[in-house]
Amino acid sequence: MTDREVRHAELAEQYLPAEVLERFRERAGDYDRENRFFDEDLEDLKDLRYLTLFVPASHGGPGLSLHEVSRLQQRLASAAPATALAINMHLMCTGVVKAMNDRGDDSLNWVFDEVMAGEIFAFGISEPSNDWVLQGSTTTAEPMDGGGYLLSGVKIFTSLSPVWTRLIVHGLVSGGDGSDSGGLAGADDGNTAADELVYGFIERSAEGITISDQWDVLGMRASQSRATILDKVKMRPEHVSRRIPTGKHPDLLTFAITSNFQLLIASVYAGVARRALELGAAGLHKRKSAKSGTTFAEVPEARTRLADAHLDYLSVPAMLDAYTRDFDELVDHGAGWPLRLVGARIKASGAARRAAETALMCTGGSGFDNSHELSRLYRDATASLFHPPSADAARPMYAAMLLDD
Repeated sequence: MTDREVRHAELAEQYLPAEVLERFRERAGDYDRENRFFDEDLEDLKDLRYLTLFVPASHGGPGLSLHEVSRLQQRLASAAPATALAINMHLMCTGVVKAMNDRGDDSLNWVFDEVMAGEIFAFGISEPSNDWVLQGSTTTAEPMDGGGYLLSGVKIFTSLSPVWTRLIVHGLVSGGDGSDSGGLAGADDGNTAADELVYGFIERSAEGITISDQWDVLGMRASQSRATILDKVKMRPEHVSRRIPTGKHPDLLTFAITSNFQLLIASVYAGVARRALELGAAGLHKRKSAKSGTTFAEVPEARTRLADAHLDYLSVPAMLDAYTRDFDELVDHGAGWPLRLVGARIKASGAARRAAETALMCTGGSGFDNSHELSRLYRDATASLFHPPSADAARPMYAAMLLDD
C-alpha cells in the first residue's frame, strides 16, 4: 500500500469503523421503510466527530482535505446512501469555508467555530424551476435598514430539514421590478443591470421559516430533504457573505460551492455504485442455473453484464481522486474546472443507476422485494437524476468548449 492508501485506511477506521458502518447499513432499511430521519446515525457521526472533518486544526478540528472526505463519503454511502447524501450538505458548507480559507479568504471562518459548538449547517440554494441555480434566484432579498436582508421564497430539497440550525441561502436584490421575468435573476429581460444576488446564512431560530411536512418520495427517504419556505426571514448583517451580479460572474464563493457540491455528491453515488456491484456479484454466486448446473457466476452472459457495469464504474473513483487532489493542491484549471466538476457528478450518477439495475438483474427476483437492500439502492440511485445541473443543461457547456462558442 502507498502512504496515501495507508492514510485513507487509518481515516476509515477512525471515522467510519466497520462495526459502525454495519449498524448504519442495518438501520438504512428501517429508515427507508418508515420514512424517517436518521437520528441514530447522526448521533453516531457526532460521536465520531464526523461533522468536523473539514474544520482545520487551528479551530480544533482534524482539517481533512476534500480528497480524504470524498473517500470517506464513498465509504459511508456504501452502507447508508441517504445518510451520506444528507450529511453531505453540512460537509459541503464546511468544505466551502475551508476552500476559501485555503485560498486566502478567511471571511467565513466563523463557521468553523459554530461547527465546533455543535451547529449543523445545510444547503438552501435549490428552488422550484430555477435552472439558473447559482446565477439567479426566485427568492427575493429585501435590504434592511442597518444592513442585512429579509428573504422570501421557497428552497427545495433542503436535506437535514429536521435538524439543521444554519442554512446557506441566496436571494435576488432587485434593481428593477422584474415584471417580464417573474423576478428570476439572470433572465434576458425584465431585470436591470443593477440586479444582484446576496449569499449568506440564516438561523433556524429566525422568524418566518416554515418546513414543509411533505416528504414521501421514491428514494433517499431518510435524508428528509423537505422544502423550506421563507417569509421575510432575517439574514443578519454579520452573516451576509457576498453580493454578486446575476449571471456568469466568477467568484471564489460560488466556485467553492460548485466544487464541493459536485464532487461530494459524486462521491455519494460512487459509493452507491460500488455497493450495488458487490451485491450483484453476491447474487450471481448465490443463484444456481438449472440449465448449466452451475452458479450464475459461471454463466458467460451474466459475467459479461456485471463486467460492463464494473468497467463503467471504475472511471468514477479515478475522476474523484484526480479532481479532489487537484482542488486541494490549488491547481488552476481555469475554464476547465466546471467541465471536470459537473462531469464527475454526472458520470457518478449514471454509474450508480446502471450498477443498481445490473445488480438487480444479477440478483434475480429476490432483489425486487422491498426488503432487499438492492431494491432500496435502486430507488436511492434514481435521486441522482435531480441534482443540478442535469445532463441536458450541461451538454452546451461541453460543446461550447470544443466548438469555440
